[in-house]
Amino acid sequence: MQAGLIAIRTAAGCRQRGWLRIWGHVIPVALGRGGVLANKREGDGGTPRGIFRPRRLWWRADRHPRPRTFLPVRRIGAEDAWCEDPADRHYNQPVRLQGDRPGDRLARNDHLYDFIIEIDHNTQPRIAGRGSAVFLHLARPNLGPTAGCVAMTRPAMLRLLQRIGPHTRIVIE
Repeated sequence: MQAGLIAIRTAAGCRQRGWLRIWGHVIPVALGRGGVLANKREGDGGTPRGIFRPRRLWWRADRHPRPRTFLPVRRIGAEDAWCEDPADRHYNQPVRLQGDRPGDRLARNDHLYDFIIEIDHNTQPRIAGRGSAVFLHLARPNLGPTAGCVAMTRPAMLRLLQRIGPHTRIVIE
């Protein structure tokens, strides 16, 4: 059964850490180095405040079996990236790296993007400079801050994936 609501809140005394609540479970998470921001801008390091929906799961099939989830699933390929250039017409959308095209490579050498939950931040409409590539993904071992995403441990992500679906609301505050 899908969760209807996921609440993500900043931890008291540390704006770069927080708690994700789902069905009575509490999961520690890392937030953006700029904390949770109401007026997200490209490059500010903030996690956007708001209500979002998950769009799909991106996953590294070369590293992990397909996880159980209600979300649409897409394998991460070697050339998959996310456009972070506000001047590009593909801003805040997935792109294929070709030639010198810049982008946030999804097939990373570390494990941070082994599982990515894409959310609908700055998508309808997409506004240049209002933030891109805001995901739920895996955390560094010390739950260090992100560039604006919400990050968690692999076991927490796998539990979350079993409960999250396209109709789940993600509230970040």
